[in-house]
Amino acid sequence: MGSTSTAARGGERISILYSFPHALGAPGIGWTAWNQVNELVRAGHDVHLVAASVARPVDGLTSVTTSLEVAGRRIPHRALGRDRALAWHDRVAARAVARIPHEVVHVWPLAATRTIEAARARGIRSYREVPNTHTAHAYEVVAAESARLGLAPRAGSSHAADPVRLATEEREWATATALLVPSDAVATTFLDRGFEPSRLRRHRYGCTPLGGVRRDDVAGAPLTAVFLGRVEPRKGLHLALDAWLASTASEHGRLLVFGVVDEPYLAVLGDRLSHPSVQLRGVTSSPIDELAGADVLLLPSIEEGSALVTYEAQAAGCVPLVSTAAGAMLEHDVHGLVHETGDVAALTAHLDLLDGDPPTLARLRRAALDHAPELTWAAAAESLIDAYRSPSDARSTNRGVSADAA
Repeated sequence: MGSTSTAARGGERISILYSFPHALGAPGIGWTAWNQVNELVRAGHDVHLVAASVARPVDGLTSVTTSLEVAGRRIPHRALGRDRALAWHDRVAARAVARIPHEVVHVWPLAATRTIEAARARGIRSYREVPNTHTAHAYEVVAAESARLGLAPRAGSSHAADPVRLATEEREWATATALLVPSDAVATTFLDRGFEPSRLRRHRYGCTPLGGVRRDDVAGAPLTAVFLGRVEPRKGLHLALDAWLASTASEHGRLLVFGVVDEPYLAVLGDRLSHPSVQLRGVTSSPIDELAGADVLLLPSIEEGSALVTYEAQAAGCVPLVSTAAGAMLEHDVHGLVHETGDVAALTAHLDLLDGDPPTLARLRRAALDHAPELTWAAAAESLIDAYRSPSDARSTNRGVSADAA
């Protein structure tokens, strides 16, 4: 076990039952959950993990319960059916609440109804992770943008309208003590639907520090931009391409696109991808290296929770050019540049600025690198502990993104 400095702050060691209904440590949300659990343990807290399975162990856990493993072998959710697998995990976690002494329950979506009820019966606070915006909001904006492009939301995706899923999430939101929201973008979508501010707890996600990163700006070098994310309407690559091709940066720079491609969307992008300055690279095995080799990250998302790539970009000295919907932990014109969601003209202007003004690019790069220590998973754990410890205080302790000057 590592440092106990966080636990020592305030003289309180917290016992947490952490319920995660997927493979802890697997790519995606499994990586987010793993880092939360790992840093809580390293900070000196007692963590009782209940996970579907463990893809990457965490040293120092107080206890581990797996809901979808037999003799050390993982049972895929598809073997039971997703809904049945999630319901089974919820039952296992609820039983753990009844038998394991703890002070706080941390749950993830779609497998928490019984767990929250069990915690409430014992007078234990429950905190429901909210990794994305309000689900109804996500359905609406993704459907609207897809329709504008002549597409339908990808079948089976978490952003294709599903009234059963929405009803499940609404029960979890209604019964949990509070909701853990990782960005102002997420919080706003709940406030807009009538949630009391007192039920929202701001925390943050993080990134792994790179250590010793130094970026040298080469006078006259063409701008290199990267897009990292699923190639789908929700991530806004069509907006990024429109801005890029309208910018002076496309005349001599490069836009490198990395991510899994939704084929119907690819057809919509059409000739924009054939421009000589644009390269579709597919999936990368080392996103951080691509960020470290680029000048700017383009992420004009139309819906997002708090994209981890925006944290990683700053740690790599790659200046984020993001929408307000990206949920980035940065200040406009300090650590990056922020535009209102869907504002292609503003994003074009930001690209023109950095393409034509190397000192501004260098200033933002230095500030992003200096910001990196505030964006680590250890810093994220501190904000999570603050959320656990403040059951009646909804004031944000995090500095959110602003596009006031974008």
